[in-house]
Amino acid sequence: MTKDILIILHSESSTAGRIGHMLNAKGYRLDIRRPCLGEALPPSLARHAGAMIFGGPMSANDGDDWIAREIDWIGVPLNENKPFLGICLGAQMLARQLGGSVAPHDAGLVEIGYYPLLPTAEGQTFGPWPEHVYHWHREGHTLPAGATRLAASHAFENQAFRYGEKAFGIQFHPEVTRLTMHRWGVLGAHRFSLPNAQNASAHLEGNLLHDAPVRHWLSGFLDHWLAPAIE
Repeated sequence: MTKDILIILHSESSTAGRIGHMLNAKGYRLDIRRPCLGEALPPSLARHAGAMIFGGPMSANDGDDWIAREIDWIGVPLNENKPFLGICLGAQMLARQLGGSVAPHDAGLVEIGYYPLLPTAEGQTFGPWPEHVYHWHREGHTLPAGATRLAASHAFENQAFRYGEKAFGIQFHPEVTRLTMHRWGVLGAHRFSLPNAQNASAHLEGNLLHDAPVRHWLSGFLDHWLAPAIE
C-alpha cells in the first residue's frame, strides 16, 4: 500500500508544520508540490494515500491561472474517492470546487488568533474537538450543496465540513506550531488592527492555553481521515 501523502503549499517557505511531523510519525512520506511556483499536480492519486491543500495569503477568488487549476484539480481526489483535506484556503478551494462561494464577512470581521469552536451534532463523530482553535483568515465560504457542517464559530458559521466519506475542509489551522505563529505575527502584524483580530500577545497566550487539546484532536482526526487508506 502506498504511504505517500500529497501536500500542496502556497509559498516557497511554507511547510506542512505539525501535520507533516504527525504524518511522518504515522509512517507516511510527504510529496510536497507548489503549483504557485509552476510545479505540476498528478493526474491521479493512485500512488498516494491522500492529499491536502494548505493555506496561504491569497484568495480562492484571485484570478491567477494556477488557482483555477488547483481548484479544478480537487476533482481528482473527489472522483477517485481518496482522502482529501483542505485547510483554510484549501477549504475555501474545496467549497468553490463544489459550487460554493468565498467572500469576506458581511460586517468586515476577521478571525486572526484563537476563537471558540462550536461543533455541530453531526460533527461529534470527529471529536472531541478542541474548545479553541487558531485562525488567520479574512474570508469565509458558504456550505456547498451536499456537504455536512461539522463545526462553526461565532463569526463564521462554516468552520469544518465534510463532503462524501473522505473529503473535509477546515477553516482553522491545527498545523501551526509556536514557531510558525511567531513568524506569521511578524509578517502579518499589520493585520492585528482589523476588526475582531487579536494582538500578538493574545496569540501566544492562547497557544499556551489551547495548543495541547488541538494537538490531541489533530492526531485522532488524521487517523480517522486516513483510515480507509490504511486497510
